[in-house]
Amino acid sequence: MKRPFKNIYQFKITLLDTKPSVWRRIQVPESYTFYDLHIAIQDAMGWKDSHLHCFEKRDPKARWGYLEKVDCPYAAEEIREEKLPLFTTETPLPKFFKKKNDKMFYVYDFGDNWEHEVVLEKILPKEDKVKYPVCLEGKLACPPEDCGSIPGYYNCIEILERNNKEIDEELLAWIDDWDPEHFDPKEIIFSNPRKRFNESWG
Repeated sequence: MKRPFKNIYQFKITLLDTKPSVWRRIQVPESYTFYDLHIAIQDAMGWKDSHLHCFEKRDPKARWGYLEKVDCPYAAEEIREEKLPLFTTETPLPKFFKKKNDKMFYVYDFGDNWEHEVVLEKILPKEDKVKYPVCLEGKLACPPEDCGSIPGYYNCIEILERNNKEIDEELLAWIDDWDPEHFDPKEIIFSNPRKRFNESWG
């Protein structure tokens, strides 16, 4: 069942520690939960949604840790906190995103630990002829899944630039047709979050 909405949230998502930055600009309904936003980020970035994730509200003055956390529900067995956790499937975006420039961090794959800065750029009235979510623009392909975090990402780029089949035959085959420079917002297809959840965890 679709939740009615009057406004849309425009986010800029930036994969941290990438230079030049890998980023996307998307618009989603204000009625979205954090799980819905998770799926939109996965689709826009090009991830495969094969690892755990969470959203964190961080203290800009603190180097480590977070103030509040919104966890994926299927990580419940790993959660050992005194207070009841917030889950992405139950938490609406306006709980943390209330005004322009509100920010959270989206962490995907707790092994490779891909950290994304998620900034609310605008709150706009929806356009009746637009089917949301939409990806407006972005730059560069996201790293290959399971490549070994930021160092692995740059290693993949180096291997492609070197293009030495004698030395890197297996890695070149694994990277396959990945092009780090390629991104076209017109190619983004957004999944139905409810259907995606039921197929994965229902």
